[in-house]
Amino acid sequence: MDRLSLAKELSSNSYPGRGIVIGRSADGKYAVTAYFIMGRSENSRNRIFVTDGEGIRTQAYDPEKLTDPSLVIYAPVRVLGNQTIVTNGDQTDTIYELMEKQQTFEQALRTRTFEPDAPNYTPRISGIMQIEKDSCNYAMSILKSNNGNPDSCHRYTFTYENPADGEGHFIHTYMGDGNPLPSFEGEPALVGIEGDIDSFTNMIWDHLNEENKVSLFVRYIEIGTGKYETRIVNKHGA
Repeated sequence: MDRLSLAKELSSNSYPGRGIVIGRSADGKYAVTAYFIMGRSENSRNRIFVTDGEGIRTQAYDPEKLTDPSLVIYAPVRVLGNQTIVTNGDQTDTIYELMEKQQTFEQALRTRTFEPDAPNYTPRISGIMQIEKDSCNYAMSILKSNNGNPDSCHRYTFTYENPADGEGHFIHTYMGDGNPLPSFEGEPALVGIEGDIDSFTNMIWDHLNEENKVSLFVRYIEIGTGKYETRIVNKHGA
């Protein structure tokens, strides 16, 4: 698989929807994760990321304009020991709670399916990153409908052990804009992870579609110590 430019992947798609990037920094010192959200409707665009313990949650920027919280208000990021969970919905809580009960990432997601937002049936994308003493491992999952058939769920899990320096994987919900929105296809794209946390954050934000981007979360976790730095960018209030 050829390593792609994350900047080009983002700029060439006006509506990737929600996206997760996980990998390792170019200097090998950090496990890296990023999560962004986009929106077409006023309800989807009326959101910001805020910190919540060691994770984050979405919240309405203007509470008076919030019409339906069911699929837009959730905790995208939670931390369980040396594992960081990143998802595009309330399956973050499912993974956290069932892994606390000694179930696996994949077992937890078998209790969930794609989002009930007909006719899009938006995929649920999830990632988990585990930090070890001198390495990091991660997995990504997508739960999607069978080409828009709500009676059939396709489940895919991809695992990556000890990623190479400067490499990561990118998965997102949509192949592009449309009605209905076309679900992501294939396996997560192999992408480069370049620069420090600020340059990486700026690169992602600058290459997301200006009209549709809403919020971005980036975290660099030091391998070995687990210490981390976080950046949050919100279009509202930016």
